[in-house]
Amino acid sequence: MIHQIDTTDNIVAFRALAEVTKEDFQSIVVPAVEKLINNTNEINFLLVLDTDIQNFTAGAWLQDAMLGIKHLGKWNRAAIVSDSEEIISFTNGFSYIVPGEFRGFKKEAFNKALNWVEGNIN
Repeated sequence: MIHQIDTTDNIVAFRALAEVTKEDFQSIVVPAVEKLINNTNEINFLLVLDTDIQNFTAGAWLQDAMLGIKHLGKWNRAAIVSDSEEIISFTNGFSYIVPGEFRGFKKEAFNKALNWVEGNIN
């Protein structure tokens, strides 16, 4: 399940809990990202993982990949908040593969991650 987090108008933010499905992406994430692109012409994205990565279904991963590819040139900043060192390292390396800046943050640094995605800090 994914819940949208209320934030400023220049970003979209989500919290993943328990099992995350294809339907979660289609009904919550995709419409919010599309609206953000229409309003700002870029993607500033934050995802807090309060579930194990294994709880993302194959359909959820496919929807996530399709969203990323569809809007490849629109990514500006994306942060993944997790206490998993592997996820943080993977996220930090993503900037070398696709346009935009990607950073991983520990859960204790949630406010720093939010401020970074909003563009308030470098």
